[in-house]
Amino acid sequence: MEEPKETPPPIIDQLKDYAETRIKLAKYQAIEGGSTILASMIADVVVIFCVVLAFIFASITLAFYLAFLFNSLWQGFACVAGIYLLIAIVVKIYRKNLERPLVNAFIHKIFK
Repeated sequence: MEEPKETPPPIIDQLKDYAETRIKLAKYQAIEGGSTILASMIADVVVIFCVVLAFIFASITLAFYLAFLFNSLWQGFACVAGIYLLIAIVVKIYRKNLERPLVNAFIHKIFK
């Protein structure tokens, strides 16, 4: 006796299964991409926060050191403020040259 052979499902059923599989795959890829971007952004925020704190404490330390050298507290802090003013002016002048690499880095991070 021969066992009855199973007939393959019709092409329509195979196409439906394929479409459902592709939709699930697209959803999983979207979830993976979104979670990767979110995790990367959270890590970047933590790093930026730590760098900002280190920068603030370094600035205060520099101001007190300059105050010690000048024997005047206000002159030490004024020198640090002047340095930041100079940096702000340079950034303002070269703003367009600084924006492009930042935009490119952000786009690269999104599509990575």
